[in-house]
Amino acid sequence: MSEPLQKIDIHILQLLQKDANLSATEIAEQVGLSQSPCWRRINRLQQEGYIKSKVALLDRHKLDCELVAFVNIKLSTHGRNSLEEFELAIVGYAEVAECWTISGNMDYVLRVVTKDIQSYENFLRNKLLKLAYIHEAQSHIAMTEVKNTTELPI
Repeated sequence: MSEPLQKIDIHILQLLQKDANLSATEIAEQVGLSQSPCWRRINRLQQEGYIKSKVALLDRHKLDCELVAFVNIKLSTHGRNSLEEFELAIVGYAEVAECWTISGNMDYVLRVVTKDIQSYENFLRNKLLKLAYIHEAQSHIAMTEVKNTTELPI
C-alpha cells in the first residue's frame, strides 16, 4: 500500500518533472534533506508508480518535425473489434504522438507530428485513412505553439 504523499514528496516530484537530470544530492539540497533520505524518497516514488519513467524531451524543430496536426476521428462502427483494431494500428504509427478517446460527436483525437505538410498528407492518405473503420477524419493544423509542457499541476 502506498504511503500518502507529503509536501516534501510533492516538492521532489515538482523538481524532477522540471529536470530529471537532477541528482539526489541536488534535490536534497533544494528540499532540505540529506542525500540518503532524499534518495530513499525518490526510490519509493518510483516503486509506487508516481514516477513512471525518465525520458529526454527532444526538440522537434531541430529534428525537422515541423508540422503538428490534431486529428479528430469518427469510427463507422463501435464494436469491440473495431475499437481494438483501430487502437492497435494507431499504436504502431510513429507519427501519432498521442491518441485519446473523447466524448462528443467524435471518437478519438490524435496528435500527429510529421516533417511537413507533404509528409502529413502521405500519412493521412496512405496510413490513417486506409484503416477500415474510419468514417471521418478532421485535421486541424497547429499554427503557433503557445504552451507545451509535460509538467503536471501538483
